[in-house]
Amino acid sequence: MTDEIIIALPKGRILKEALPVLARVGITPEPAFSDENSRALKFSTNVPGIAVIRVRAFDVATFVAHGAAQLGIAGNDVLMEFDFSEIYAPVDLCIGRCRLSVAEPAEQAANDDPRSWSHVRIATKYPNITRQHFAKRGVQAECVKLNGAMELAPLLGLSSRIVDLVSTGVTLRENGLAEVEVITEISSRLIVNRAAFKTNPAVVPLVEKFRRAVADAAA
Repeated sequence: MTDEIIIALPKGRILKEALPVLARVGITPEPAFSDENSRALKFSTNVPGIAVIRVRAFDVATFVAHGAAQLGIAGNDVLMEFDFSEIYAPVDLCIGRCRLSVAEPAEQAANDDPRSWSHVRIATKYPNITRQHFAKRGVQAECVKLNGAMELAPLLGLSSRIVDLVSTGVTLRENGLAEVEVITEISSRLIVNRAAFKTNPAVVPLVEKFRRAVADAAA
């Protein structure tokens, strides 16, 4: 067993915003981390005993929940979708801001009222959040699970609507879709394995460093 602390970081857009947060905490990954040609997934840092891994955004929560990583950075969309009891999310990092929304073809949206729906067929990679959202108002949601290219679903007749992350809305508009309902606002959180939080004495001070880094950035 090792006392090494592993921080799981998400690939993609959030990573660019997460690295400055890590820097304010005093953690800098080794140069190979920024090498786009590197096939490595685990990297050392300038802090002895702390390493980082780079995984898919949806997998960050899984690594942390099962104790393979002690900390991670994940959007609350991921946390809501999986709802792992083993995860504690003590700090909103105030990065990766966007929203989880329902969208449909623009010509359909012009004369549509979500309050009138009784049954919807929706393409999404968030089936649990989607079903729970619509169930609260008695709407049956039939979810088609996709991991990407969500905007193609209405275009090709796979579903009449989608639920996906929206930032600027440009992708929706370019694919003839319009946002009709916001399910929830999204930001990225520092997440911690609950067992590690209780048993590893180095974890709590590290969480506090993240908390201070966010507070200092907002000041």
